[in-house]
Amino acid sequence: MARNEGGGSGESAPRLSSSSRLRTGPDPFLVACRCFSFVTALTAILCIAVNVLSAVRSFRDGSDVFDGIFRCYAVVIAFIVVVAETEWGFITKFWKVLEYWAGRGMLQIFVAVMTRAFPDYSASQKDLILLQNIASYMLLACGVVYVVSGILCIGFLKRARQQKEITREQAVKDLEVVVKSSRGGHGTMWTSF
Repeated sequence: MARNEGGGSGESAPRLSSSSRLRTGPDPFLVACRCFSFVTALTAILCIAVNVLSAVRSFRDGSDVFDGIFRCYAVVIAFIVVVAETEWGFITKFWKVLEYWAGRGMLQIFVAVMTRAFPDYSASQKDLILLQNIASYMLLACGVVYVVSGILCIGFLKRARQQKEITREQAVKDLEVVVKSSRGGHGTMWTSF
Protein backbone atom coordinates (compact mmCIF):
# COMPACT_ATOMS: atom_id res chain seq x y z
CA MET A 1 0.00 0.00 0.00
CA ALA A 2 1.47 3.37 -1.01
CA ARG A 3 1.74 6.11 1.55
CA ASN A 4 0.24 9.48 0.91
CA GLU A 5 2.93 12.11 1.53
CA GLY A 6 1.16 15.08 0.02
CA GLY A 7 -1.02 15.90 3.00
CA GLY A 8 -4.61 14.74 3.27
CA SER A 9 -5.80 15.59 -0.24
CA GLY A 10 -4.90 12.34 -1.99
CA GLU A 11 -2.24 13.95 -4.24
CA SER A 12 1.26 12.69 -3.69
CA ALA A 13 4.20 15.08 -3.78
CA PRO A 14 6.68 14.50 -6.60
CA ARG A 15 9.73 12.66 -5.42
CA LEU A 16 13.17 13.68 -6.50
CA SER A 17 15.72 10.99 -7.05
CA SER A 18 19.22 11.51 -5.75
CA SER A 19 20.46 12.27 -9.26
CA SER A 20 17.82 14.91 -9.99
CA ARG A 21 18.21 16.89 -6.78
CA LEU A 22 19.51 20.39 -7.25
CA ARG A 23 22.60 21.14 -5.26
CA THR A 24 22.27 24.49 -3.57
CA GLY A 25 25.86 24.89 -2.42
CA PRO A 26 29.20 24.57 -4.15
CA ASP A 27 30.61 21.19 -5.12
CA PRO A 28 32.49 19.79 -2.07
CA PHE A 29 35.11 18.19 -4.31
CA LEU A 30 35.87 21.53 -5.98
CA VAL A 31 36.03 23.24 -2.58
CA ALA A 32 38.55 20.64 -1.39
CA CYS A 33 40.60 21.15 -4.57
CA ARG A 34 40.58 24.93 -4.06
CA CYS A 35 41.69 24.53 -0.43
CA PHE A 36 44.52 22.20 -1.45
CA SER A 37 45.55 24.61 -4.18
CA PHE A 38 45.58 27.45 -1.63
CA VAL A 39 47.77 25.43 0.77
CA THR A 40 50.13 24.58 -2.09
CA ALA A 41 50.39 28.23 -3.13
CA LEU A 42 51.13 29.29 0.46
CA THR A 43 53.80 26.61 0.71
CA ALA A 44 55.37 27.80 -2.55
CA ILE A 45 55.34 31.37 -1.18
CA LEU A 46 57.15 30.07 1.91
CA CYS A 47 59.73 28.48 -0.41
CA ILE A 48 60.13 31.83 -2.18
CA ALA A 49 60.74 33.59 1.15
CA VAL A 50 63.26 30.99 2.32
CA ASN A 51 65.15 31.08 -0.97
CA VAL A 52 65.23 34.88 -0.99
CA LEU A 53 66.62 34.90 2.56
CA SER A 54 69.21 32.31 1.64
CA ALA A 55 70.20 34.19 -1.53
CA VAL A 56 70.57 37.46 0.36
CA ARG A 57 72.79 35.78 2.96
CA SER A 58 74.87 34.12 0.23
CA PHE A 59 75.43 37.38 -1.66
CA ARG A 60 76.01 39.42 1.49
CA ASP A 61 78.67 37.07 2.82
CA GLY A 62 80.19 36.69 -0.63
CA SER A 63 81.27 33.21 0.32
CA ASP A 64 79.05 31.28 -2.06
CA VAL A 65 77.86 33.23 -5.07
CA PHE A 66 76.77 30.05 -6.87
CA ASP A 67 74.38 29.21 -4.04
CA GLY A 68 72.89 32.71 -4.36
CA ILE A 69 72.39 32.28 -8.10
CA PHE A 70 70.87 28.84 -7.52
CA ARG A 71 68.46 30.36 -4.98
CA CYS A 72 67.43 33.04 -7.48
CA TYR A 73 66.46 30.33 -9.96
CA ALA A 74 64.53 28.58 -7.20
CA VAL A 75 62.63 31.83 -6.51
CA VAL A 76 61.66 32.23 -10.17
CA ILE A 77 60.48 28.63 -10.51
CA ALA A 78 58.61 28.79 -7.18
CA PHE A 79 56.86 31.91 -8.47
CA ILE A 80 55.76 29.87 -11.50
CA VAL A 81 54.33 27.28 -9.07
CA VAL A 82 52.34 29.99 -7.27
CA VAL A 83 50.98 31.38 -10.53
CA ALA A 84 50.14 27.86 -11.76
CA GLU A 85 48.07 27.30 -8.62
CA THR A 86 45.90 30.30 -9.50
CA GLU A 87 45.10 28.45 -12.76
CA TRP A 88 45.46 31.69 -14.67
CA GLY A 89 44.57 31.02 -18.30
CA PHE A 90 47.62 32.89 -19.61
CA ILE A 91 50.01 30.46 -17.90
CA THR A 92 48.17 27.28 -18.85
CA LYS A 93 47.87 28.54 -22.43
CA PHE A 94 51.64 28.70 -22.90
CA TRP A 95 52.67 25.89 -20.53
CA LYS A 96 50.17 23.12 -21.16
CA VAL A 97 52.07 20.77 -18.87
CA LEU A 98 50.96 22.85 -15.86
CA GLU A 99 47.34 22.12 -16.71
CA TYR A 100 47.95 18.49 -15.81
CA TRP A 101 48.38 17.60 -12.16
CA ALA A 102 51.30 15.22 -12.70
CA GLY A 103 53.29 17.98 -14.44
CA ARG A 104 52.39 20.48 -11.75
CA GLY A 105 53.44 18.01 -9.07
CA MET A 106 56.80 17.35 -10.71
CA LEU A 107 57.48 21.09 -10.84
CA GLN A 108 56.62 21.38 -7.15
CA ILE A 109 58.92 18.49 -6.30
CA PHE A 110 61.69 20.17 -8.29
CA VAL A 111 61.25 23.43 -6.35
CA ALA A 112 61.21 21.49 -3.07
CA VAL A 113 64.50 19.79 -3.97
CA MET A 114 66.00 23.13 -5.01
CA THR A 115 64.93 24.66 -1.69
CA ARG A 116 66.44 21.78 0.26
CA ALA A 117 69.69 21.64 -1.75
CA PHE A 118 72.96 23.13 -0.57
CA PRO A 119 72.07 23.72 3.07
CA ASP A 120 74.63 25.66 5.03
CA TYR A 121 74.91 23.78 8.31
CA SER A 122 76.34 26.46 10.50
CA ALA A 123 75.29 27.13 14.05
CA SER A 124 74.31 30.72 13.25
CA GLN A 125 71.73 29.77 10.60
CA LYS A 126 69.66 27.13 12.37
CA ASP A 127 66.51 29.20 11.89
CA LEU A 128 67.03 29.34 8.13
CA ILE A 129 67.78 25.61 7.95
CA LEU A 130 64.56 24.88 9.87
CA LEU A 131 62.53 27.08 7.50
CA GLN A 132 64.17 25.42 4.49
CA ASN A 133 63.28 21.98 5.83
CA ILE A 134 59.68 22.93 6.60
CA ALA A 135 59.11 24.64 3.25
CA SER A 136 60.79 21.96 1.16
CA TYR A 137 59.09 18.99 2.83
CA MET A 138 55.67 20.64 2.71
CA LEU A 139 56.04 21.44 -0.99
CA LEU A 140 57.43 17.95 -1.59
CA ALA A 141 54.31 16.47 0.05
CA CYS A 142 52.05 18.68 -2.07
CA GLY A 143 53.95 17.66 -5.19
CA VAL A 144 53.64 13.96 -4.38
CA VAL A 145 49.89 14.37 -3.82
CA TYR A 146 49.62 16.15 -7.19
CA VAL A 147 51.60 13.45 -9.02
CA VAL A 148 49.58 10.61 -7.48
CA SER A 149 46.32 12.48 -8.14
CA GLY A 150 47.43 13.12 -11.70
CA ILE A 151 48.12 9.43 -12.23
CA LEU A 152 44.64 8.67 -10.85
CA CYS A 153 43.12 11.26 -13.25
CA ILE A 154 41.74 13.42 -10.44
CA GLY A 155 42.67 16.53 -12.43
CA PHE A 156 40.45 15.37 -15.29
CA LEU A 157 37.61 14.85 -12.82
CA LYS A 158 38.16 18.34 -11.42
CA ARG A 159 38.06 19.94 -14.87
CA ALA A 160 34.87 18.03 -15.72
CA ARG A 161 33.20 19.18 -12.51
CA GLN A 162 34.33 22.77 -13.09
CA GLN A 163 32.79 22.68 -16.55
CA LYS A 164 29.59 21.25 -15.10
CA GLU A 165 29.52 24.02 -12.48
CA ILE A 166 30.03 26.70 -15.13
CA THR A 167 27.24 25.19 -17.23
CA ARG A 168 24.95 25.06 -14.21
CA GLU A 169 25.67 28.71 -13.33
CA GLN A 170 24.97 29.78 -16.91
CA ALA A 171 21.69 27.84 -16.92
CA VAL A 172 20.63 29.55 -13.68
CA LYS A 173 21.45 32.97 -15.18
CA ASP A 174 19.50 32.15 -18.33
CA LEU A 175 16.55 30.96 -16.26
CA GLU A 176 16.61 34.17 -14.22
CA VAL A 177 16.47 36.21 -17.45
CA VAL A 178 13.51 34.16 -18.68
CA VAL A 179 11.68 34.54 -15.35
CA LYS A 180 12.33 38.29 -15.24
CA SER A 181 11.07 38.75 -18.78
CA SER A 182 7.97 36.68 -18.07
CA ARG A 183 7.16 38.85 -15.05
CA GLY A 184 7.29 41.93 -17.22
CA GLY A 185 3.89 41.03 -18.66
CA HIS A 186 4.88 41.46 -22.29
CA GLY A 187 3.65 38.03 -23.29
CA THR A 188 6.39 37.66 -25.92
CA MET A 189 8.67 35.47 -23.85
CA TRP A 190 8.31 32.34 -25.96
CA THR A 191 8.14 33.97 -29.36
CA SER A 192 11.90 34.35 -29.59
CA PHE A 193 12.43 30.59 -29.19
